[in-house]
Amino acid sequence: MIPPDIAEQISAIHAAPTRLVLVFAGAGSLGLAWLHAIAGSSRTVLEAIDAYSPRSLATITGNLNAPAVSAATAQAMATWAYHRAQTLSDGDWPLIGVGLTAAILTDRQRRGADHAFLAIHSATDTLLEHLNLPRTDQHRLDQEIIVSRWLIAHIARVVLG
Repeated sequence: MIPPDIAEQISAIHAAPTRLVLVFAGAGSLGLAWLHAIAGSSRTVLEAIDAYSPRSLATITGNLNAPAVSAATAQAMATWAYHRAQTLSDGDWPLIGVGLTAAILTDRQRRGADHAFLAIHSATDTLLEHLNLPRTDQHRLDQEIIVSRWLIAHIARVVLG
């Protein structure tokens, strides 16, 4: 079930002329599922890539040694996604590239905070955001929901103004 506020935001995103490519790593898959679960996603989503392995991410960012979860990585992902949108678009639509990289709860020992970086690149601007996720009694899905809500809210902010 999609939360009603998210469904409303996504319907508005789909009604706008903007087309996007989304590249994500670590979290954001639920956001993509929500985008596809509301009619109209074929007008909005040109392509989505889950760059989960280090080599997959390096193919996009051009740097195998870069930290997976960083502002620079999110920006590189968004810039790549924007250029990919230019390649895939078959019209004169407004385009955005979305890059999301996150470290959320895992079943192994990991150093560092649970957090995410989001970058949205357009023809005129790049939005960069950071989200800290508190380590509480949450489950991985709880953090995935938080990150995906954050993703949809920022796509809506950029697309709808």
